[in-house]
Amino acid sequence: MPDTKWTPSRRAFLLATVATIPAVTLSGSLLPSGSKAFAADQAGYTPVFFTQSEWAFVNAFVDRLIPADAEGPGALELNVPVFIDLQMGLPYGYGKLWYMGGPFRTAAPSLGYQLPYAPRDIYRNGIAAAEQAIQQAYGKSFTDLDATTRDEVIAHMQKGKLAMAPVPSDMFFGQILQNTHEGYFSDPVHGGNLGMGAWKMIGFPGARADYTDWINQNGAQYPYGPVSIKDQGI
Repeated sequence: MPDTKWTPSRRAFLLATVATIPAVTLSGSLLPSGSKAFAADQAGYTPVFFTQSEWAFVNAFVDRLIPADAEGPGALELNVPVFIDLQMGLPYGYGKLWYMGGPFRTAAPSLGYQLPYAPRDIYRNGIAAAEQAIQQAYGKSFTDLDATTRDEVIAHMQKGKLAMAPVPSDMFFGQILQNTHEGYFSDPVHGGNLGMGAWKMIGFPGARADYTDWINQNGAQYPYGPVSIKDQGI
């Protein structure tokens, strides 16, 4: 993202990400045993991993990354926080899909992720560190800030200018942004993209077995609507 003032824009967000986010997240298996992913909305969901204060932080943060507007639903309407919470109970959340054996050293960004923290640890440590830094700078928690100030905080985090430890602010921002992308565009079987709202907005057919006749019909609107993995009984 450009090094400018943070200005949430659904259109810019979609243009920058929709081509690179798979329809089904690659984080791991579908859902933790006994999880309740298909809440009618977030009001009916109780977080499994996040504490109530962490849950409030995540909700407030993703709401600024993809706010609802005239173009379509926001991250909260599509249950993105539910998706993130469920991912923390999967092998992905525990870092089972990453090499976590060390050594852990300071290295150039081109060499990839170098910290000893799985996604669960990034969220737990990152939220705590962010709240401490925000309290010092603004005298309030993130959830008590107005929308404009939240955007200012997020911009500082994105640029690595919010002093946080042990999780750097730009890396923490990147983690939430990635999971927000995934939760917004993933198959609803994973807990996000409630009602396939993101797919309907961009005209994506989802898990339909065959839509090859429409691939080269540029500009034509796909007429049949999306289908999720759950609908297919897979």
